[in-house]
Amino acid sequence: MTTPKRSLLKIILLGDSGYVYKKFRAQYKATIGADFVTKELQIDDNLVTLQIWDTAGQERFQSLGVAFYRGADCCILVFDVNVVKSFETLQMWHQDFLKQLDPSNPESFPFVLIGNKVDVDGGNSRVVSEKTARDWCEAKGNIPYFETSAKEDYNVEDAFLKVAHISLHTHPINIWPLDEEMPSHCDLERVPESISGVDQPRGGCAC
Repeated sequence: MTTPKRSLLKIILLGDSGYVYKKFRAQYKATIGADFVTKELQIDDNLVTLQIWDTAGQERFQSLGVAFYRGADCCILVFDVNVVKSFETLQMWHQDFLKQLDPSNPESFPFVLIGNKVDVDGGNSRVVSEKTARDWCEAKGNIPYFETSAKEDYNVEDAFLKVAHISLHTHPINIWPLDEEMPSHCDLERVPESISGVDQPRGGCAC
């Protein structure tokens, strides 16, 4: 009988602000000045915890660079289908993420694109079509794409399940038995550097 396991994944969310907060309670981490929320998902026999770091679309977080992106297992790019500028800035967020993270194989690093707020005005206010978004994803190596409404909780769960699946299948993931306490972000003695995402020496914490 297989022993149930649980995994911790670090997810970076970039782009349109306010996506995650509609659904999950935010926790402020003074370590780097950004918010993160956690979401647990059941995948097969394993419990997967997504630690989602959200810049809320603020470009000032770009100055955090490597310290913010380090150890990411997946990047969620979000835009508002009713605001063309939020779509146009996706290219900047995508390029900056890969530049700062500098993964060994950038072509295969997992991204998920989310077109949010499809519920607004019954879709009449929409300015970015689904085809336009899917064409962008295809040009980036067939990035998975989801249309969602965080307000109405439409397609949100499916998007996060996809994030978890592609993260687990792309990277070697740190796994803990269910009966063992999983380390928190600040428990740097136990959290591998690849997960902690904070440029701190072992045993120290800036929280």
